[in-house]
Amino acid sequence: MSDLSSQYLQKSKKHILLIGVLSIITLIFAVYSMGTGSSSNLGFWSTLKIILGLQEGSNVQNAIIWELRFPRILMAIVGGTALATAGALMQGALGNPLVSPLTLGVASGAALGAALAIVLGWTFIDNSDLTIVLNAFLFSLLVVFIIIQLGNMRSISPESYILVGIAITFISGAVVSTLQYFATDAQLSALAHWSFGSLSRPKIENAVFISFILVILLPTALMWSWDLNALSMGGDEFAISTGVDPVRIRKNILVLSALMTSVVIAFTGLIGFVGLAAPHMSRIFVGNDFRKLIPCSAVLGSFLMLFADTLGRTLFAPVVIPVGIMLSVIGGPFFMYLLLKKSGGKY
Repeated sequence: MSDLSSQYLQKSKKHILLIGVLSIITLIFAVYSMGTGSSSNLGFWSTLKIILGLQEGSNVQNAIIWELRFPRILMAIVGGTALATAGALMQGALGNPLVSPLTLGVASGAALGAALAIVLGWTFIDNSDLTIVLNAFLFSLLVVFIIIQLGNMRSISPESYILVGIAITFISGAVVSTLQYFATDAQLSALAHWSFGSLSRPKIENAVFISFILVILLPTALMWSWDLNALSMGGDEFAISTGVDPVRIRKNILVLSALMTSVVIAFTGLIGFVGLAAPHMSRIFVGNDFRKLIPCSAVLGSFLMLFADTLGRTLFAPVVIPVGIMLSVIGGPFFMYLLLKKSGGKY
């Protein structure tokens, strides 16, 4: 075996070990988060023993852990995983590091659906618990349909997807702003609360449903890592020479990413930072190989979401700051620090 091959294998083992360590840290922090909050601090070891059945918790402790905090923790993990994976896929498919799951207009479509449900009462189902969620999801799927139609056009370029996403964002934003202008104070408050991005709304069955969807979609995302490597190494011409159809794979990846994004933000509201930052941070740790970049982004995304939500629940307790706000506040400066440290001030 050549020295180059040996160095590559050694580096790959280090990257896999790093991803494993990050996964363990995320699980440990999840246990800590389940025992920490404004209502009661149970302690890490007590929480772990109750979770594993080694200690009998009181009725109050069991209610706090399993009914209040566990759905929130599970939603943070699966939501962060989905958004970060979608971000890595989209950045690879479009060859643009500034792309995020919100760039294609999926989030703006969801916001339009939520605004129509809140302000006009225009819904597809007469159920107060599912009205906003279903509207947000269906209107985000409308954006997915537009993406599919774009993918069927052979002459479409990667930049066109981004430009269409920007156009959808502006159109949806204009309609939402018009609705806000005519909304009552209560409707404005409800719409603002949805737009913050929060993990308090989804119930345990919602988190389990999203987990099930994610288990189905993630293997497909990993299966396309070779195609993404071909696109990132030499563009469309090189990808074609290796047997990859750039137009088809780009359409499939963008549809998959949009579905991952829409199924999460329909329940949580707008959360945008994870999908942009987690893939960038992962590149700093494991490089540009999508076989490792996708899993690392998923783990980092879940940790970022979990950390931000835990900090938002405890920093100004009993006031809970929505996770979307906390991600922007703590993640932005940290993300900038990592980029400047890695590149010496140049990116």
